[in-house]
Amino acid sequence: MSFAWWQKGVIYQIYPRSFQDTNGDGVGDLEGVRRRLDYLVWLGVDAIWLSPFYPSPMHDFGYDVADYCNVDPLFGSLAAFDALLSEAHQRGLKIILDFVPNHTSNAHPWFLASKRSRNDPKRDWYIWRDAAEDGGPPNNWVSHFGGSGWTWDEATRQYYYHAFLPEQPDLNWRNPQVRAAMHEVLRFWLRRGVDGFRVDVISHLIKDAAFRDNPVNPGWTGNGPDIIRFKQTFSSDQPEVHEVIAGLRQVVEEFEDRLLIGEIYLPLDRLVAYYGDNLKGAHLPFNFQLLDADWNAAGIARLIGNYEAALPKGAWPNWVLSNHDRPRVAARVGAGQSRVATMLLLTLRGTPTLFYGDEIGIGHVEVPPERFQDPWAKREPGLGVGRDPSRTPMQWDASVFAGFSTREPWLPLTADHETRNVSTMSGDETSILALARKLLRFRREHAAVNCGAWRLLSSDDDVLAYERRSENERVCVALNFSNTTKRWRSAMCESATIVLSTLGDRVNEPVGSDVLLRANEGVLIQ
Repeated sequence: MSFAWWQKGVIYQIYPRSFQDTNGDGVGDLEGVRRRLDYLVWLGVDAIWLSPFYPSPMHDFGYDVADYCNVDPLFGSLAAFDALLSEAHQRGLKIILDFVPNHTSNAHPWFLASKRSRNDPKRDWYIWRDAAEDGGPPNNWVSHFGGSGWTWDEATRQYYYHAFLPEQPDLNWRNPQVRAAMHEVLRFWLRRGVDGFRVDVISHLIKDAAFRDNPVNPGWTGNGPDIIRFKQTFSSDQPEVHEVIAGLRQVVEEFEDRLLIGEIYLPLDRLVAYYGDNLKGAHLPFNFQLLDADWNAAGIARLIGNYEAALPKGAWPNWVLSNHDRPRVAARVGAGQSRVATMLLLTLRGTPTLFYGDEIGIGHVEVPPERFQDPWAKREPGLGVGRDPSRTPMQWDASVFAGFSTREPWLPLTADHETRNVSTMSGDETSILALARKLLRFRREHAAVNCGAWRLLSSDDDVLAYERRSENERVCVALNFSNTTKRWRSAMCESATIVLSTLGDRVNEPVGSDVLLRANEGVLIQ
């Protein structure tokens, strides 16, 4: 059986603002990504997913797009992107772009035309509604960043809808002209040679045609952000969205060997529907189950089993441990277990996405209130919803600004950046960076791990153990989720060898019918 590059490979997410600054403004840029390509080859990833770099007023740091077919000067130019793409391809690296089709910036020419008058040809490109009888918003839909999802336009005497900031008006994907225009955006980048797209909030693209009120969340306790006060029954995940996604997939398939990923925060039964009828939806509906998982062996085993069982026949799984919107894995599970998590991510069946900085164990970074950048944190203060700690700069060396910039970066570094950096850790065979690199190399070289079957062996006494098997090879993974020593007994591993430990030692150690696992240790057994 043959496998596509995105099935066997590992995706590495880069937040361009925070990867490498080359012009001394404290913000990363595309030239910085280009200069670090050799590091990514050394690390052993296969594809780079770039968060948005399009022209934008930056109300939501690039997720408010003012021009889908260009590069914001903050990040460089189209020429800089082309150079990055060309050199990535020369090194065997794929490039995946962030596509943000649910909403534009309110500075986008389409929206400026749409709000000009009710009779403008682009009026229906966005979601405009009359006020309710009391003059208030048309329904109770709220913004994901707090407050009403509707903003009043005095000039045309209607409300427009925005699932996020008022500066991010939602497009009307029921309008065929919108679909056609956005399909052309995809083709613009596909013709340049990009290898795929990660589609932002893909489940939001179609809203309820009757604009019914969302029901109250029965689990609402009065605490937390606005968005959880209501269940998002009518403002997202509508049946008609799958037709829209099938249209995006058709455009991607006009070009050879390209990838479509969807960002979807939904329960498993609804998530897997985004593979589409006959698997003609997203190639990879992002699986975020690990982001909110109870971190214990039995719970993770159930989660993996439930996901595997829910997948449609022929669908390819995928796994995510961290991203730019959620707390980093080391912040959630601690430094010791972050190594176990890295081994888990890179040995499960399916395509893993590795978030920049996780390979050096960046955890929670304290961002003082005066340095908050995230609009969500500013709109709903005191709730801990700020995403800044997950977006701090990559740490390259022990210099004053960690090799990221020649001046104070846009967000703080970790307190231990003089030791938690690529330069220092690359020389330490026991570092988490060395672990990630060894796992990536092993994954690439062994079919049992990059495309083989998965089978649970046990999940007792804080130890999760599973098998990865191909036609000619069997690999076992045993992960200790506790901070005490555990013994895993299995006849499966008689006459086998530990080839890798999360603690950086135990190379080529023979094992018998049982394996001693130290606190917070995982092992790869061949």
